Amino acid sequence: MSMPTGVPGAVPGANPLKLEFPQSLAVYDDYAAAQKTVDFLSDNEFPVQHLMIVGTDLKRVERITGRLTWGRVAVGGILSGLWLGLFIGLIFSFFVDENVLAMILSTVLLGAVFGLVWALIGYALTRGQRDFSSITQVVATKYEVLVEHKVAAQARELLAKLPGALPNPFA
Repeated sequence: MSMPTGVPGAVPGANPLKLEFPQSLAVYDDYAAAQKTVDFLSDNEFPVQHLMIVGTDLKRVERITGRLTWGRVAVGGILSGLWLGLFIGLIFSFFVDENVLAMILSTVLLGAVFGLVWALIGYALTRGQRDFSSITQVVATKYEVLVEHKVAAQARELLAKLPGALPNPFA
């Protein structure tokens, strides 16, 4: 069975992430509420393959996790190099018959040195313009449940029965 596409006349099944003439069913401030709507419709035997949850109003969030110093950069470089060296050593161990432990230890040591050198070089090249570590994530601030036009009325009727449901101003 092929999935409908969002482009009239397009090849069926070309993009499963598109709906045929989608309409807004509801808009929520968090994903859990949008998921609850789809789950409610599923529990009421609505053909949920005609639905889509779309995160909109994207924003980039950067969480600062700490201050970078030469010492922290060095330790991070050594640790990541250790893992790389261990991985390479384990791969090489499949092809070596003698002295496997010595070979793994040498690749771990070389990986640590490699990680240290590259981490320090990379940090030096920033010239203090970014003396902090962080993690970054793109998040949606709104979640819209879309429905294909051919089943939109059925979805709206069922959704009106959801406990605590509010009328959708976008419908």
